[in-house]
Amino acid sequence: QVQLVESGGRLVQAGGSLRLSCAASGRTFSNLAMGWFRQAPGKEREFVAAMSWSGNTYYLDSVKGRFTISRDNAKTVGYLQINSLKPEDTAVYLCAADPSGVAFREAVEYDYWGQGTQVTVSS
Repeated sequence: QVQLVESGGRLVQAGGSLRLSCAASGRTFSNLAMGWFRQAPGKEREFVAAMSWSGNTYYLDSVKGRFTISRDNAKTVGYLQINSLKPEDTAVYLCAADPSGVAFREAVEYDYWGQGTQVTVSS
């Protein structure tokens, strides 16, 4: 089992930055793939970014250059740095992990999920 707890979401003005954190426990963190997804009201869950156990990264095309996924294996924490925030980034951001170590884009592939953290961007 893996427990994931996100933090760092808040209300921020457009153009601002945030760093979301995902604290993991329960399994060897360095072996896990990590993913970030977001879900806006009335919309489906959307892939944002993922990182494999070896550090390969993948992004939704529309966030490339603004979002950066990273991880600190010693602290067992994953991060999502979000710059140049836009109102359309408003959503609940969820962290996911998978013991396969493969950075999937599909939510269904991830075994473990956090509860999410709310990001609200005002215009």
